Amino acid sequence: MRASCGLGAPEPRQGPQVGIAHSALCALLGEQLPPHSPDGVVGDLEPLRTAEDGTIPGPLLAEITALHASNRDFYALSGDFPDANDIRPEQVAGALSVELANPDVEILLARDGEGGDRDGADGDKDGEGGGDGRHGDGGGGGGGRRLVGVAITLSRHPDPADPDPWIGLLLVDAGAQRRGYGRQLASLVEERFRLAGRTAVRLAALDNNPGALAFWTSLGYEVVEHRRDRQLGRPCTVLRKTLRRQRRAARVAVLDPEGAVFLFKYHNDEVGVHWALPGGGLEAAETPREGARRELREETGWTDLEPGAFLCTWSHDFTRADAPVRQHDDIYVARRPRREPVGGLLAASRAEEGILAWRWWTRAELVAQAEPVWPPELARLLAEFEAAAEAENPPAPPADLTEPGRA
Repeated sequence: MRASCGLGAPEPRQGPQVGIAHSALCALLGEQLPPHSPDGVVGDLEPLRTAEDGTIPGPLLAEITALHASNRDFYALSGDFPDANDIRPEQVAGALSVELANPDVEILLARDGEGGDRDGADGDKDGEGGGDGRHGDGGGGGGGRRLVGVAITLSRHPDPADPDPWIGLLLVDAGAQRRGYGRQLASLVEERFRLAGRTAVRLAALDNNPGALAFWTSLGYEVVEHRRDRQLGRPCTVLRKTLRRQRRAARVAVLDPEGAVFLFKYHNDEVGVHWALPGGGLEAAETPREGARRELREETGWTDLEPGAFLCTWSHDFTRADAPVRQHDDIYVARRPRREPVGGLLAASRAEEGILAWRWWTRAELVAQAEPVWPPELARLLAEFEAAAEAENPPAPPADLTEPGRA
């Protein structure tokens, strides 16, 4: 994947256009959407560290230059280098020095987390992968792990009215594309912003590269405006993504003998009124099954129930305690006769979690869904679960109670 994205310099620079990210407003993408099952793994992102004299060590600069040079089609579109077919180390060094001069800019290197395999990569040329891996003291090379991507981020946009950080560059070696590195790299950058307390991130795509828009929208970015970049006046589409906190949770689908399921009624500011299975967020060091058991007992008072077979994992977005959340629910199945919740814990849970009511839903009611149900496909999931369970353990044939005939 090739993406160069907008940071927006406060003043245009003179001389050759080699700013890469700092002078642009636009994110570009030249790769088709990566596969759903990536076979490449990105290790932790490494901030680019220069030598004591402020220069980039030769072996590392050779790696970065080779990565840029492998993306000649992208740079032919962006115009960031004078000749996309002849990108030179001194040009890359000059461009990166401009980025590093901005205290709000961070340059991040992504290496293959599996190490060492470099066959068939367009970027494997002239010194790539050299050095001794000592980035902390100005070295390069990543200890033999191949450089597969570079990201440049901006923590503060020059426009004071823009509160969000920006992804200024997301570039994957041409020989490593379509292996899922781009999605992983984007996710790691987003997580850095999320851990820093940022609630959203922006980037921009040049209008002459529809692949960029397709890639970023597939990752949940939404179009917020159209404008021209600050350096060259190129038409761009600005995109923004809310950075939701990741939350693990567990729930239990309690079924009665007729197949009805027990649900709580909730109200949430973002999604409104809905019905959901008993359960909630996991505590530290708690497994999903342990969390499902604890939440079920806290919310219903049923101490004799254990989470049974695993049903599915459902991921969804909502707002919790005024914070945007991306929640991953592991859902289990349990069977017991129909009954009401017991004990005083339910009242406290209602006040804390916004539980408004409860009732048993028949399968027909689940299919009709007069009100929203979480997960929306619960009726289908339970029907498939029951069918699979019956196929694995078919019911025994009924006993023959016919009396023998008499002569």
